[in-house]
Amino acid sequence: MMNWNTLISAKRFGLEEFHQERHENRSEFQRDYDRLVFSAPFRRLQNKTQVFPLPGSIFVHNRLTHSLEVSCVGRSLGTDVAKAILTRQPELQNSYLPEIGSIVSAACLAHDLGNPPFGHSGERAISTFFSEGKGMALKEQLPAAQWEDLTHFEGNANAFRLLTHQFEGRRKGGFVLTYSTLASIVKYPFSSSLAGKKSKFGFFTTEEESFRRIAEELGMKRLNDDPLKYARHPLVYLVEAADDICYQMMDIEDAHKLKILTTGETQDLLLSYFPEERKAHMLKTLDIVSDVNEQIAYLRSCVIGLLIQECTQAFLNNEEKILEGEFQGSLIKHISELPASAYNHCADISLKKIYRSRDVLDIELAGFRIISTLLDLMIDAVRSPEKAYSQLLINRVSGQYNIKAPILYERIQAVLDYISGMTDVFALDLYRKINGNSLPAV
Repeated sequence: MMNWNTLISAKRFGLEEFHQERHENRSEFQRDYDRLVFSAPFRRLQNKTQVFPLPGSIFVHNRLTHSLEVSCVGRSLGTDVAKAILTRQPELQNSYLPEIGSIVSAACLAHDLGNPPFGHSGERAISTFFSEGKGMALKEQLPAAQWEDLTHFEGNANAFRLLTHQFEGRRKGGFVLTYSTLASIVKYPFSSSLAGKKSKFGFFTTEEESFRRIAEELGMKRLNDDPLKYARHPLVYLVEAADDICYQMMDIEDAHKLKILTTGETQDLLLSYFPEERKAHMLKTLDIVSDVNEQIAYLRSCVIGLLIQECTQAFLNNEEKILEGEFQGSLIKHISELPASAYNHCADISLKKIYRSRDVLDIELAGFRIISTLLDLMIDAVRSPEKAYSQLLINRVSGQYNIKAPILYERIQAVLDYISGMTDVFALDLYRKINGNSLPAV
């Protein structure tokens, strides 16, 4: 069984030799949060698509606002879980357990840092470039494990790389976050070779040793005696729950603002989480407020509060299984029957009316085209750097990316680091310039 005393560590990745010198370890997890907020990759999330196209006259969620909201919900989940566990096990009061809220909130901030531009279509564009597109020609030139990394490209694994990799000219350890914060973002703690048909895994081959070191230090349980597969760190479940709560609620609210869902439909979806007595009380409160958007915001906040309680209870009910590494599924799949039914109904409506809406599909189509084109040109450039056009493209890339590495896979990874770090606007602008559709002012 995993142990809370070892699962929560203030040791920093890349600064292990200095760990014993600090005397204010309890604030290390808040330092993680602050370090992420002030970072350039976090700032760039403001110009990355969440679901809907970036705003014109109506402001909808982007990756930055989504991450901030997930962090707020994650802090509540972590704080509530910590209080309940301390009631059960008061001997943990002097451990780092009271810091769970800070750890989860920091991990929530970081959970989407590795996502490429244009939402989930960006991930699919990268993976299918290698599995279906021109990148297939590289298969025979790469070892099987590296090929699996490319054909299963995953934003979560890319986030772990971004946070831990030493880019050119940067310091050892990447963001130098605490071990527990890093472990809390890895939803799929196994390599791409174990991903199967799903494009879900936790780290690229280049970061295998880094993750193994973190997992062993924290006492994470190995599964099936496979050195590359571990049980999740328990706090991953809270980060995942915060994300599940926020994207479902906020996508519905955004769909209402964009008139994809009517006010009546939206109110019915949100009220369906509650029993009749509570519903009647909420309707009375709605009568006090005449602003429709404020009414929806009130109902959304009620649902978020309910789901925080439900997921907290699901974690506490299954704490032993989670620590044993035997818990299956997400916390949201283990909530009470009424809110579970409402959540599943919201998911069905989102799939039919939101994720398949014309605006969403249009941004996915455009993103697919832009990323595929950039990948095609950049990978051709790093494979044939002696060409004049290749040199022009390579010179366009920031020096932090090892685009001239001696190993082909490292050069491909440098291209993926470069493209996945782009904002939607930067990727579109570069695409236009490369295609000659946009020229600098002359």
